[in-house]
Amino acid sequence: MSDLFRPTSIITGHANADFDALAAMVAAGKLYPEALLLAPTMLERQGSNLFADSIAYQFNLRRPKECDLSGVRLLVAVDTHQAARLEHVDAVLKNPGMEIHVYDHHPDAGDGLPAAVSVVKPWGSCTSILTHILMERGIALNPDEATMLGLGIYEDTGSFTFNSTTEHDFTAAAYLRSFGMDLATIAELISSDLTREQIHVLDNLLRNAVVHTLQGIPVTITDIRLDDFMGDFATLVHKLIDMEHIKVMFALASMGDRVHLIGRSKLEEVDAGAVCASFGGGGHSFAASASVKDKTMAEIKAELLGVLVSVISPQMTVGRHMTSPAISADEGMSMAEAEGLMSRYGLKAAPIVSADDGRVTGMLELQTASRAVAHKLGDQPVTEYMQRAIRTLSPEAGLYDAMGIIFHLRQRLIPVVEHGALSGVITRTDVIRLLFNDLPQIDESAPLHREHRERDVAALLREQLPEAHVSLLKTAGRLGDELGMAVYAVGGFVRDLMLKQPTLDIDLSVEGDGIAFAEALAGKLNGRTRAHHKFRTAIVFYTDAEGGERHLDVATARLEFYEQPAALPTVQLSSIKMDLYRRDFTINALAIQLNAERFGALIDPFNAQRDIKEKYINVLHSLSFVEDPTRLLRAVRFERRFNFRASQQTERLIKNALSLDMLHKLSGSRLFNEMKHVFDEYDVPSCLRRMDAWNLLRMIHPMLKLNPAKDMLIAGIDEILAWYRLLYKDSSPRNWVVYLLGLCSGAKYPEVAELLERLDFIERARSDFMTLREGCRRTLDKLNAAGRQGPPPMSLIHDILHPLELEGLLFLMARHGQGHLVNQHVALYLANLREVKPDISGRDLAVLGETPGPLFGETLKYVLAAKLDGLVISREEQLALAGRYMTVRREGAEKASVNLTEVLHGRT
Repeated sequence: MSDLFRPTSIITGHANADFDALAAMVAAGKLYPEALLLAPTMLERQGSNLFADSIAYQFNLRRPKECDLSGVRLLVAVDTHQAARLEHVDAVLKNPGMEIHVYDHHPDAGDGLPAAVSVVKPWGSCTSILTHILMERGIALNPDEATMLGLGIYEDTGSFTFNSTTEHDFTAAAYLRSFGMDLATIAELISSDLTREQIHVLDNLLRNAVVHTLQGIPVTITDIRLDDFMGDFATLVHKLIDMEHIKVMFALASMGDRVHLIGRSKLEEVDAGAVCASFGGGGHSFAASASVKDKTMAEIKAELLGVLVSVISPQMTVGRHMTSPAISADEGMSMAEAEGLMSRYGLKAAPIVSADDGRVTGMLELQTASRAVAHKLGDQPVTEYMQRAIRTLSPEAGLYDAMGIIFHLRQRLIPVVEHGALSGVITRTDVIRLLFNDLPQIDESAPLHREHRERDVAALLREQLPEAHVSLLKTAGRLGDELGMAVYAVGGFVRDLMLKQPTLDIDLSVEGDGIAFAEALAGKLNGRTRAHHKFRTAIVFYTDAEGGERHLDVATARLEFYEQPAALPTVQLSSIKMDLYRRDFTINALAIQLNAERFGALIDPFNAQRDIKEKYINVLHSLSFVEDPTRLLRAVRFERRFNFRASQQTERLIKNALSLDMLHKLSGSRLFNEMKHVFDEYDVPSCLRRMDAWNLLRMIHPMLKLNPAKDMLIAGIDEILAWYRLLYKDSSPRNWVVYLLGLCSGAKYPEVAELLERLDFIERARSDFMTLREGCRRTLDKLNAAGRQGPPPMSLIHDILHPLELEGLLFLMARHGQGHLVNQHVALYLANLREVKPDISGRDLAVLGETPGPLFGETLKYVLAAKLDGLVISREEQLALAGRYMTVRREGAEKASVNLTEVLHGRT
């Protein structure tokens, strides 16, 4: 802390500062010589050219992490007067007694800072405003300062070519020239040749650009995902506009943890500043930007289109396009009655209203009601399954608001409420009809038009996966092209890729004959298939480049579901969408298209990206747990594995399924199989605690309910299994056996028998588990007895523990914590004794002249005991001992009477 700067006054500009903001800071520094120049957050990543890197050093800019800003009492903000664009000094704005001075050339966005001094003029550059103040006060500049200020003016006026340029900008530049402003340096920085990386980015922006026609106005939208921050992204957008003679462009770039939006408009009808302000940014009507941190690229693109619609067509309100009067169901209706109502009027969803006061309390979809009836839940009230957390709108709300709810929040129907009562509804179909019949048409004739893609993750595939796996995915895509089939990577593979925890287990879904595709793919990989015709799935087995045996699953996506209108991009994806809809949670309902033309296109029809970012587990429909109760346990697994949280709606549906006793309708074998998956998770104790909190353990069997002692034992098992994995032994334990022993700890025999019967254990498996449980008890008794006579020899520890299965040994270690003699004996056995073998074999005993028989095994066991106790070491010593032992036994000595010490010394 002693090395930190502690200023009382600071000068700063907006985040992701351009040259104008930096130059304005330098100019303000001449007016406030005691103030510290605080670098905007993004400056430290602007490494695209040497001059930009040297600015901080040359003009003594300091990063926020180098400063203690708690004592700041004066903030000078340049090139912005919006608090939202000064997030790096958010804490400073809350300092007591804070005074703010503002110098800006952007129009008022309605959320200006409370400034004591405010100098805001509609000039071409903020630096020009400050330069005129320097002129008025007669403050001199050195050539480096003049060049820096000139750089800001030249950049923001487009070298005096932008329509926003004023005569004041020219005057300011003339003043700077008189102090030695270096035009050659400015020209080099403003008009430098493109690097190879910049050319690549420009090419991708061009490829991804789509022209939409909104009320007759062509609007170009493009996007790109960049692995590293690019400080001059806005410059590349300018170049693209100049190259293609674009009138209106909005470019999105995903960089790091946020998406940057650059807006440029040469038309009065499109206010770029108003559009970017909707995303927390700002600027002029002709040039603006925003930096968005908490939304995915797909969400921002969808919202951007809605904002553009509202900006260009502000007269379009919800009230003008809603359906009124609305058909609704009241809270007293049953699911069967609600289904009948919606079927009778051809509705896909209906608002639910209170019978008392007519308030809208929720919404129910026809599909949910039909499924409830199919599952014999028709007499249940609609309040059990309706969606409660829904959005409503007033008739005066704009179409943009409706688009955000329908496309971003995936709410099929929006109740329109006026004076607390239901006035009408606006549906997804209403909005689609307005958008695709009247408003944003993709201009097929425009040179920038390309096929629409929600998000391109091809770079992410190359970054996260081995080259061989990317090649395999491309092979599958090319094969799909040959066979005329759309091919997708789906499910957990895609989810883990988005979480940057890639798995190499690939699942494919094919719009076509999945089995035929699998057989063709096996042919290309020199592999083989195993088909399941009933489910139209297949497994492809093949050998990878390292000679390892691998497999991938191929499923057939349903083809019979299609939506209208055909103009929507989702129409061509409707079959894969239905395939994804059958999955358990949104985070698993993702697909990546593999066909060559769309390789890497991410298909996310249910906003999985949002749930991944916000760390939520969400089901795809209200009857998900009713249809498949194993999803109750899967929800726990995914919650704990990824440190996510079930949403309120999902948790409510879990509790509802448990109240309906759905877990008991599940077969024991399916329940046990899902529990085994739980026991294979990374953090089993956390999973079991969550299951206990939701009463899942108690509903499987009451004796499974956790108590403090059992919870501690489960945690101990988790630690012991982790310890054993670090030994890197050849044999691996069955985790489920160890954890089930722990959960059954302290239970009586009939209770355990009931549990095993509930889990559909076959007779042999039931007997094996009970025998193991009893074996643990007997082994513990023997160890305790041996310990009472002093430290037992290694051979005795081995003799006691050797008959017990590995899972039983690990359970005993966990039950008797670190420091206990039982724990120490078992740890010693597993780490050092278990795999010890005699250095001689039965073949060696036969050479000694002994006839093979029971004495062979007895002798070898005897030699092993001597080796464990350190009495014989070499192979020769072991052979000699074996020969003497067999001689003694042949002479008639009983096995129990043979003294090891006497045999070693040749005495009987």
